[in-house]
Amino acid sequence: MLAVPVGSGGTLPAWLTSPAFGTLAPVPARLLSGALRDTGNTGKAGAITNLPVPGRRPRSVVAVGQGDGTLPHLRAYVATAVRRAQTLAEHGATRLVLPLDGAVAPAGADEVRAAVEAALLAGYRFRETSKPHPPRLATVTVVATDAEDDAVVAAARAGEVTASAVAWARDLVNTPSDTKDPAWLAGQARERLSGLPHVTVTVLGPEELAAGGFGGLLAVGGGSASPPRLVVATYQPPGAGPARPVLVGKGITFDTGGLSIKPTAGMREMKTDMAGGAAVLAALDAAARLELPVAVTAVVPAAENAVSGASYRPGDVVRHVGGRTTEVQNTDAEGRMVLADGLAHARLRLGATVLVDVATLTGAMKVALGARTAGLYATTDGLATALSTAALHAGERVWRMPLDGEYADLLHSDVADANNAPGNPGGTTAALFLRSFTGDLPWAHLDVAGPARAGSDDAEVVKGGTGYGARTLLRWLEAGAPVDPPPTTTD
Repeated sequence: MLAVPVGSGGTLPAWLTSPAFGTLAPVPARLLSGALRDTGNTGKAGAITNLPVPGRRPRSVVAVGQGDGTLPHLRAYVATAVRRAQTLAEHGATRLVLPLDGAVAPAGADEVRAAVEAALLAGYRFRETSKPHPPRLATVTVVATDAEDDAVVAAARAGEVTASAVAWARDLVNTPSDTKDPAWLAGQARERLSGLPHVTVTVLGPEELAAGGFGGLLAVGGGSASPPRLVVATYQPPGAGPARPVLVGKGITFDTGGLSIKPTAGMREMKTDMAGGAAVLAALDAAARLELPVAVTAVVPAAENAVSGASYRPGDVVRHVGGRTTEVQNTDAEGRMVLADGLAHARLRLGATVLVDVATLTGAMKVALGARTAGLYATTDGLATALSTAALHAGERVWRMPLDGEYADLLHSDVADANNAPGNPGGTTAALFLRSFTGDLPWAHLDVAGPARAGSDDAEVVKGGTGYGARTLLRWLEAGAPVDPPPTTTD
C-alpha cells in the first residue's frame, strides 16, 4: 500500500506529479484529485480516501490528510495510514510505503522521528486470545528526501528506540493482574534492563523494606498474598555529569481500594494503576539504549492494594522512609503512600539532585483535564518549563497546575504529621502531600490518571495502556534533565 499525504485544502505533494515519478505513478494525479473531491477529503489531519489499484503494485493507494504539517498532524497522518494498511494486511497486504514529504514542507529530523514513533506505536496491539493473531504488516518503509542525512538517520534510530520502550511500557500496563503482581513486575524490569550497558537493577523484598523503614509500601501491600517490592534501576554512563535525576513511578499492580473498597466499575481498569512505574522504567530503558550522557535512576514502589485480615485500616498511623508519619483516612489513597517512600528514599539514600514522579494518582485530575492531558505540578518554574517543553516535543499533553499552599492546612492530623485524604481540590492536595517528602530538591509531579489509559484509538495512542509519560521523560533526559529556566537573550 502507498500512502499519499494530502495538505490543507486538498493539495497533493509535488512529487506525485513530477517527471521523476513518471509512469511509476499507480494512480494519475487527476484521478486522485477527483477522488478527494468525491470523498470530501480536504486534507484535514487523519481524513482518508482509499483507491484500489487492480493488477498493479501497490495494490492500494490511500490518500491521508496531513493538515497543516505540524508534528501532531504528521502523527495523525502516519497513524491513519498504518491502521488502514493493517486492515489490508488481513487480505494479503504485506508492505506500507509511507512518504513524509507532503504538500506542506520536506521532512526533517523531527518529522522523521515523530513518524517512526507513530508508525510503530499506531500498529501496537495487546492480545491474549485462543485464536491466532490476525496477519500484520511485514514492513513499513518511511520515505524522506534527506533520508541519508546523519541527523535524520539518528532521528529514525531514536524513534525506533523510543517506540520500543513505550511498547514495553504498554505491555506492562496491559498485562492482567492475575499475572502481574509486584514480583512479576520486578522480574520484568530485571529481564529487560539488567543486560544493558551501565545499568544495574536492585529489587528489595519485604525484609529489606522493613529494615529500610518503607512503612507506606508495606502498609499498602500488607493485605495481599503477593508481597510488595521496590525496584531501583540505575543507568550510570561513563563521564556523566553531576546531575542525578531520579524518576519515581507508582507501581500499584492492582487496586481494590483496600478496606475503603472501590465499586466494581471502579476496579475494572485497575490493572493499569502501575502506569507511572511502567513509564519511568521505559524512560530509563530508552535512555540507556540511546547511550545518553546523563545518569538517571528509576524507582518503582510496587504493591497490590488488596483486602484481607492483614490490610491496613483507616485510623492507622504509618511511618515512612525518613520518619515522617501519615494518618490513614482512606485506604484507597494508596498511591501517595507508596510514592512517599519512593521519593524519600531517592532523596535521602540515592543522591538525587532532582525528583520527578509519575502516577495515576487522582480521579480529580481526569475531571479537571480530561483523558488526554496530564497535570503537572512543580516546585520551580525552570523544571516546569523544561518538562512542558519536553512534552511538546514528545507529543504528550501536559498542563501546569497550581501547587497552592493555601490548601496545606487540609493535610492536618491530630495524631500524625499529615493525613492521606485531605479532600478537594484532590489533585492539588495529593501533590501537597507528596511535596513534604521531597525536601528542598527541585521536584515535579505528573498526575497521569487521564492519559495513562485510553478508551479508543487516537493517532498513535491505542485503546488500553498508552505508555504515557515515557516519551516526555526521555525528551527531558535528552536535553540534560534541566531544572533551571532557559537563558534569555537580548538583541
